[in-house]
Amino acid sequence: MKGKPFWLIILVLLTAARGSAQSAYLNDTVTEVLIGKKLEVYKPKQNESLDQVMKASFESAGNAIPNLGVNDHDVWARFSLSNPGTNANHLLKVANATFDEVCLYATHNGMLTDSILISKTHRFSDRKFKDPNYIFDLDIPTGQTNTYYLRIRSKMPVILPVYTTQPQQQLTEVAWEYLFSGAYIGVVIIMAVYNFFLFLSIRDKAYLYYVSYVLFVGLTQIGLKGFNYQFLWPDAPWFENISVVLFACISGISAIFFTIGFLEVRKHFRKLYFMLLFLAVLFFIALVVVFFDANRAFVIMQSATTLSSVGLFLTACYVVWKQPSVSSARFFLVAWTVLIAGSLVFILKDFSILPYNMATTYSMQMASAIEMALLSFGLANRINILKKEKEQSRLAALRIAKENSRIIKEQNIVLEQKVKKRTEELESKNLEIATTLADLQQAQMQLVEAEKMASLGQLTAGIAHEINNPINFVTGNIGPLKRDVDILLQIIQLQDQLNTSNISDQDRIEATNRFKEEQDFDYLKMEIGHLLKGINEGASRTAEIVKSLRIFSRLDEAELKLADINEGLESTIVIVNNLLGHIKVTKHYGNLPLVHCYPGKLNQVFLNIISNALFAINERFGEAPGGELTVSTRCTDDQVYITISDNGTGMTEDTRRKVFDPFFTTKDVGQGTGLGMSIAFNTIQKHNGSISVTSTLGAGSAFHLQIPVNAIETSGATNS
Repeated sequence: MKGKPFWLIILVLLTAARGSAQSAYLNDTVTEVLIGKKLEVYKPKQNESLDQVMKASFESAGNAIPNLGVNDHDVWARFSLSNPGTNANHLLKVANATFDEVCLYATHNGMLTDSILISKTHRFSDRKFKDPNYIFDLDIPTGQTNTYYLRIRSKMPVILPVYTTQPQQQLTEVAWEYLFSGAYIGVVIIMAVYNFFLFLSIRDKAYLYYVSYVLFVGLTQIGLKGFNYQFLWPDAPWFENISVVLFACISGISAIFFTIGFLEVRKHFRKLYFMLLFLAVLFFIALVVVFFDANRAFVIMQSATTLSSVGLFLTACYVVWKQPSVSSARFFLVAWTVLIAGSLVFILKDFSILPYNMATTYSMQMASAIEMALLSFGLANRINILKKEKEQSRLAALRIAKENSRIIKEQNIVLEQKVKKRTEELESKNLEIATTLADLQQAQMQLVEAEKMASLGQLTAGIAHEINNPINFVTGNIGPLKRDVDILLQIIQLQDQLNTSNISDQDRIEATNRFKEEQDFDYLKMEIGHLLKGINEGASRTAEIVKSLRIFSRLDEAELKLADINEGLESTIVIVNNLLGHIKVTKHYGNLPLVHCYPGKLNQVFLNIISNALFAINERFGEAPGGELTVSTRCTDDQVYITISDNGTGMTEDTRRKVFDPFFTTKDVGQGTGLGMSIAFNTIQKHNGSISVTSTLGAGSAFHLQIPVNAIETSGATNS
């Protein structure tokens, strides 16, 4: 205090004595002074105004760096500053960028003279001093003492490193902070980029988790210094309020999964694996909660960080103890030990056990950088181990390959002998199979021919019966007609004799009339007419039957042609007329176009279905009346639909499913081959159509056929 007026010193002392706080003196020669021991603190149970706080009782902070812990409400600090010098241009620095809001109130003689608010709810660009810490102007005239109140709001622990400094010194401090933080960021980027390229090369997820851990730990550490808000998102205060907790949670999750993959915890230590998953869940809960309640999320994150730090350290110790030969685990243990040591230094600094200086302030960043480097060395060592294991595997595979080659050569000789023997056996079996196949094909041809012969026999019987009736009618009328013709010839002969005789005309007429009366000439004329009519009807019926037979048989069936489906059905009914008996036939023919088809093959299908229907009706009714066969046709668009139904015995569901199977029949032995419906199914398939059956046991069956009008192209049909 040399060179100062005595009255000035007395004035400063008197001013300081009136304040309740112990005064700190600004000094023009000392550039930065830590005033923590001059602070008095007050922690209200609720947020209070300045007037209320000025009346409250403050307690001495006691430490150079007061640590007031986590608080739900505002925390207040009070101090007095006296300026005995000539320089009024001083600064107050609160060197903790984690605070959400700091407000400085300046009072003189108990009256508020000024207030400055710096808050993370405002944009960073609004700050007067572009520094992540909280910097305030101190404008204290020479010889004056002011009392100041600091209001701090924070979701993180309130640690108060408070300095008085000068602008030039502040620029120097900022330069050093930029230097240390820039070096740390450089380490983070180098480690992240290097190991990311290793991940792209090796595809080991442990490298990806490491990269995520490094990046988000770096963002967390730089965020604690406030540089993220200053440089990355200065216009997004809402994100700044959650960013540190958000990045810390992501880095914690990444660290846990990196540990699981790096130390192969899941593979070898199942209990540790589930413990680490529990810690990851805690981080994840905090990660979700931070978007709703940042303060509560910080508490959860802080607890998870403490537990995971201890948990990961103990996990590394356990793995090293159980697997001492695994060098990568030792790298991990040393790296985590360094990080914990740096954290302890940082914490001890906050409790004033260690001095508050650049080394202790940046102990976390330095320990984190060393940890990143050691973990990176561990990953590199892991690559060497993998290469060594791969080389050993390659050599082992080579030995196995040589042994396999020897075994293969020996086995090839044995296999060649077995293959030769087996080939001979297969050739013998193939010959047997070929012979059996030929026999089966021959048998199939015989069965198909048998089915055709059965149909032919049925056709022949029907035709014989149908032609027999009109032929018998003709032959039965020929005898009486011959007799009547002979009588006519006698009349003509008598007339010739009378014409050559010398009797009179009257006598000739009388003789002729007497002969006509004797022969009943009028009845003779009527009888001859009836006989000729009967012969004509018999001949016409025979011609109709022959026509139906020609339509049904279609000797040109190998060729495609346009055919009338109704005509084919009608000819088929004529063929089976002898089987109808008392069975009633109902026909509902629609107006159908000509269909491009094989007419003879379709007629064979109709015959098979109608024959089976008549068989089913006879099985149910016998010779009694009541049986009915219904045939209907219709056309829709380019499809022709045919339904042939009966009221016969019907089928069971099992029979209905098997009705189109080859050789399946419900008839007695000798009554059917079981190929009729199979042939019908294949014929309809050949026409690109479909056939199905519905049936009710005891009530009858109905076959439904669908045939496209132009489904078969001429070229395709020729090939088939």
